[in-house]
Amino acid sequence: MTVPAPHLAALASAVLQPGFVGTTPPPWVCRWLAEGLGSVVLFARNVVSHEQVAALTATLRAERPDVIVAIDEEAGDVTRIESRRGSSRPGNFALGAVDDPLLTEEVARDLGVDLAALGVTLDYAPDADVNSNPANPVIGVRAFGADPALVARHTAAWVRGLQSSGVAACAKHFPGHGDTRVDSHHDLPVIGGDRDRLDDIELAPFRAAVAAGVQAVMTGHLLVPALDRELPATMSPPVLGELLRDELGFSGVVVTDAVEMRAVAGRYGFAGAAVRALAAGADAICIGGERAGEQDARELRDAIVAAVVSGELPEERLTEAAKRVGQLAAWTVAARAERPAAAALPADTSTVGLAAARRAVRVTTTTASVGVRLPLTGPAHVVEFEPPRNIAIGAETPWGIGAPLTDLLPGTTTRRYAEPDVPVDPTAGADGRPVVLVVRDLHRHDWMRAALTRALAARPDAVVVELGVPELVAGPVHIATHGATRACARAAAEVLAGRLQP
Repeated sequence: MTVPAPHLAALASAVLQPGFVGTTPPPWVCRWLAEGLGSVVLFARNVVSHEQVAALTATLRAERPDVIVAIDEEAGDVTRIESRRGSSRPGNFALGAVDDPLLTEEVARDLGVDLAALGVTLDYAPDADVNSNPANPVIGVRAFGADPALVARHTAAWVRGLQSSGVAACAKHFPGHGDTRVDSHHDLPVIGGDRDRLDDIELAPFRAAVAAGVQAVMTGHLLVPALDRELPATMSPPVLGELLRDELGFSGVVVTDAVEMRAVAGRYGFAGAAVRALAAGADAICIGGERAGEQDARELRDAIVAAVVSGELPEERLTEAAKRVGQLAAWTVAARAERPAAAALPADTSTVGLAAARRAVRVTTTTASVGVRLPLTGPAHVVEFEPPRNIAIGAETPWGIGAPLTDLLPGTTTRRYAEPDVPVDPTAGADGRPVVLVVRDLHRHDWMRAALTRALAARPDAVVVELGVPELVAGPVHIATHGATRACARAAAEVLAGRLQP
């Protein structure tokens, strides 16, 4: 086996952001840090407790003091540090519903303080996409909303709040993943519209993020014919160079979405996608959601070195990318030094987050609501309709209002149904108790709408709670939380139990 030139191997290692399996750093990660690896990324599989994460990052930093420790923590439905309980903050869509940029900034700062205490220095957030297509299967409540101006002002607020805590922000998914029906984990989305539309909608939040001083931008694996008819944005020089660098004036780190995602790896190969992205102007390659071993990192490192040797990837471009990663590392070190270390690890619940979630709840009533008793005066029967999970959110994160409502109204029972296992009468077993019907993105699932219709026919006095995008308002009393986080569920339960007047 040919041993790569040491300086090229070190440069190639510097631009990788690999994940790994385990709750402590495996030996290969520690060895690579000593040999030039500049970053790692943590996933839910690496998180058990706050104490454990703090110890993990301390071990990484003992190997390399300026290592960038990244995480995909949106403080909403996509959470890693709270994946076992659900986020204690409400998420972007709820913050957009409140539309108080100062609140958004406060929530982001609150999250940043927690991440900094855990040793995290780069957060793959905020999601700066404009959710202009309600049928979008992967963005939804991860976005601040469907209005570009609203998304722009909250993206900027999030960046300011997070970075004021000493954690670098990363606006994603450039140049905008909102107007799509395809999940890039599975295939390549195509973003239509001409350049004027892109300027008015998709690009507005990214311009705001750059103006707010965002330290990193994550590319989306998206084909945008108005910008490049052939190559996805992640590997497009017109998108990354002419648009992001030259026109928007971004000078920080461009990090790719995970290169093992089928939108790019299915077309160019795992290593081929990484090399093409670097050649186009990306600075850091995110891997490890699905490929998280040393052999995967080595495959990319060796492919990058081979591309330099063959001339496919200019050494100057690789050197530039590694330099930008080093500059981000220096920013994180300086930011940590400017702020006093946290006196304690994060609490289990964010009081700032719960207060924000309460402000995001909206209740809609119709003339048919006369027979509905709200607040509930005793134990309820909760029926939750579970849609398919997507990879971004993950299968391990709990959701639903059954648990928090049981805390407030002991004796409450919960049944959960998913397609195709919904009975003819989903409310059977309520035994005369109040019924609460819980949905997520009702507008996107035909089977869920049919099941809800049957449930309301059987119990027209039921309350409907929407934990996703409230595109459809159903039932005599409809409670919209604008997210399925633990904080959002608690706020909905408080409304049902009469503890909160939205």
